[in-house]
Amino acid sequence: MADEPAQVRAHVWVKGRVQAVGFRMFVESAARKLTLTGWVRNVGRDTVEAVAEGERANVDALIAQMKQGPRGARVDEARVEWEDVTGEFEEFGAGRSFQG
Repeated sequence: MADEPAQVRAHVWVKGRVQAVGFRMFVESAARKLTLTGWVRNVGRDTVEAVAEGERANVDALIAQMKQGPRGARVDEARVEWEDVTGEFEEFGAGRSFQG
């Protein structure tokens, strides 16, 4: 019997023209297609933050898509921190926006 694919957790921040361009919906849709769990939210005026858990290849695919963004977006900077998987999420959804 083959081993289950390793589960990973990535915490991602992208900065640039990432608000008012459908970025959160873009990330949420991509994450759900990749069967990931977690959340995405706006932070301040120029940053989108996301946490995603799932198979490594799928998390890597989401990160690649976030670095590209939807049409109309411009990603100037992307940061990824790998964290311990918690399994706390049942699905991928939008988190509350944080204006700070």
